[in-house]
Amino acid sequence: MGIAEMNASLPIADGGAGQAAASAMPAAMSKATPQKRHAAMVRVTHWLTTVAFLALLLTGGEIVLSHPRFYWGETGNVNMRPWLNLHLPSSRDTVPTGYGYVLPDQNGWSRYLHFQAAWLAVATGLLYVLWGIFHGHFRRNVFPNAADLSPGQLGDSLVRRLRFERPGKEEAWSYNTLQRLTYVVVIFVLFPLMIWTGLAMSFGFTAVFPLAVRLLGGQQTARSLHFLVTILLVLFLFVHVLMIVLAGFRSRMRAMITGRADSPAE
Repeated sequence: MGIAEMNASLPIADGGAGQAAASAMPAAMSKATPQKRHAAMVRVTHWLTTVAFLALLLTGGEIVLSHPRFYWGETGNVNMRPWLNLHLPSSRDTVPTGYGYVLPDQNGWSRYLHFQAAWLAVATGLLYVLWGIFHGHFRRNVFPNAADLSPGQLGDSLVRRLRFERPGKEEAWSYNTLQRLTYVVVIFVLFPLMIWTGLAMSFGFTAVFPLAVRLLGGQQTARSLHFLVTILLVLFLFVHVLMIVLAGFRSRMRAMITGRADSPAE
């Protein structure tokens, strides 16, 4: 038997068989170790942010009850006309609300917990942003492609969402255009603005960085903007949960807890 014939009889010399074996190995490995839909960092920061945000909502609501009125400018008090009066009972007897009673004052613990939850949210958000930049998470999974921003693509995605169409299994592995745009606004606009306006209400912070509140137009303007951004984030949370229920609550929750998601082929 010649050398060429000996080589031809070996599997490594058979290009087709070698390619078939090589393609079969990743398939077998992918079944043994399924790909994660969400990275561990995404899942950890997601749930830390959820806990922090719910704590901020609870304590922020209690803080608002101490003076449920909102003003523009630097100062605001009961002798000034607010741009928004929530008409809620207050925890301060100095605030005329029209109610014949005053709520228990829970301002002490609520402010303390509010600050702690805020720092948790800031630290978690900073960790997520740095990780997302250095690992390409935003480029791959968050920022929309130029082709997806065409009027036709945007219109189609919006119509499907307004019709409450159930997403296909392939969408469990990729965000649609509206999701990507929404996450960009929430991550890079609303959350930074929430942090900025929150710091601008702190006398200790503005004593060191007075420009932070000056650019916003005053501490009462910062408080009003803080409240409005909160409303937008609560609206985002409501729609976010609604879309999760529509897409399949169990599968989406499993993907964000364990990282596993249904394969498009299943």
